[in-house]
Amino acid sequence: MIQSMQGQVALVSGASRGIGRAIANSLARHGCRVVGTATSGTGVESIKRGLADFANPGTAHVLDVADPASVRRLGEFLDQEGLSPVILVNNAGIARDNLLLRMRDEEWDAVINTNLGSVYRLTKLCLRGMLKARYGRIVNITSVVALSGNAGQANYAAAKAGIIGFTRSLAREVGSRGITVNAVAPGFIATDMTRALGEARKQQVASQITLGRLGTPEEISEVVAFLASPYASYITGETINVNGGMYMA
Repeated sequence: MIQSMQGQVALVSGASRGIGRAIANSLARHGCRVVGTATSGTGVESIKRGLADFANPGTAHVLDVADPASVRRLGEFLDQEGLSPVILVNNAGIARDNLLLRMRDEEWDAVINTNLGSVYRLTKLCLRGMLKARYGRIVNITSVVALSGNAGQANYAAAKAGIIGFTRSLAREVGSRGITVNAVAPGFIATDMTRALGEARKQQVASQITLGRLGTPEEISEVVAFLASPYASYITGETINVNGGMYMA
C-alpha cells in the first residue's frame, strides 16, 4: 500500500470490468476511496461488490460518458456525497471497427464522442477541485494503436491519438498548480474483448509481441497507480507504453 494515497478520492470511468476494474481495485488497495462508473445498474453493483473488501468504502455511479447531462448528474452525485476527486482515470471507451470506406458516420461519431469527448468532459468536471486543492493526478488510458495505427480502426486510433495530444496540452496548462497529466498506452491485454478473438487469433497476436504473450489488466493498473501516486510527482505530459514490446516508440 502507498500510505500517502490513503483516503484520496479517485474517479475511475469504465470500472466494471477489464482494465478499468483492475485500476479501481489497485487504487483501492493503495488506500484510495474509489468512485467507479459503469453504463448500467448491474455494472454499478459489480463495482461496489469489488470495492467492498477494501479499507476505504468505495462507491459507484451510472454514467454515460458520451452524454453531457449524465456527466452533470455525476457531478451532482459527487457534490452530494462530499467527494472531490484528486485522482481521475479516464478509462471508458468503445470500439466500432470498420474499414474507412465502409465506416458509417455513427461509428465514427460514437467512438470519437465516447473515447475522446469523455476525457474532455470528465477532466473538466474534476479540474476545478484539483486546482483548488493545488494537487491532482490525471491518467488517461490511450492505446498502442494511437502510435502504431491499425487497419479497420481509424476512428479508434484517431480518438486515442487525440487523448495523447490532450494529455500534453493540459499538462502544460496545469503543471504550475501541482497537477500532473499523463497517459498510459496498453497493448493487447487479456480482457473479455480479447478473449472473444479466439485462440488462433490470440496466438497470432502474441507472436508479434516481444514478450510472447498478452498482458494482464493488473500490469496496466499498477502503472496507473504509480502515476497517480506522489512518487510520480515529476512526471507529466508523458505517454507510458505498456505493450510487452509489441511497439517501441
